[in-house]
Amino acid sequence: MAALEVEGLARRYGEREALSDVSLTLQEGQTLVVFGPNGAGKTTLLRVLATLLHPHAGRVSVLGRSLPSDAWAVRGRVGLLAHEPLLYRELTAQENLRFHARLHGVDDERVGELLESVAMSTRSREPLRTLSRGMIQRVAVARAVLHSPELLLLDEPHSNLDPAAVELVAPLIGAASGRTRVICSHDPGGGLAEADIVLGLRDGRTALLREVAQVDPSEITELYR
Repeated sequence: MAALEVEGLARRYGEREALSDVSLTLQEGQTLVVFGPNGAGKTTLLRVLATLLHPHAGRVSVLGRSLPSDAWAVRGRVGLLAHEPLLYRELTAQENLRFHARLHGVDDERVGELLESVAMSTRSREPLRTLSRGMIQRVAVARAVLHSPELLLLDEPHSNLDPAAVELVAPLIGAASGRTRVICSHDPGGGLAEADIVLGLRDGRTALLREVAQVDPSEITELYR
């Protein structure tokens, strides 16, 4: 079954087209990695798939439900890890996760398990504003998977993480998680290693869409020139 079906997607900000005529299909359990320079439309695509933005044209289906009409049925099945951690800086890591747990009907035991998984148990009662960016990113990863989503939308998920932390979060958001994933990346080597399908965007349009086995790394480099 297709987890994502996008056909002719367009999204504008005023007169500027952020996405134009983007089409793709992603099967359940696959990973789509999206490459492209800043302003290419990567984050806008994630926000549309996360139901945070409405498409201005085209057809979008996420987990078998049409957007934006069935957005209410999709939100609880999707986990978003954005550039902004979507956490409250004055609250502790534990308080943040408990707040999100209540929104999704998840019990506190799951919160404790995830804090331990991202090695934040000993710092869980400190306000986020006192933590390093890497620690905050680990808490953001825990928030994104708190409700066991079927689809993960990940915008530069390893941002601010050192190699040890990347390994730490891999069971939650890596290929081993078994989840369908859409990853925005600027790292050709790491991104291609994660991908089943590669989408290259430039100026909001599709410049590359292919199975990873058919992609030459030089094509990714070319997107940024």
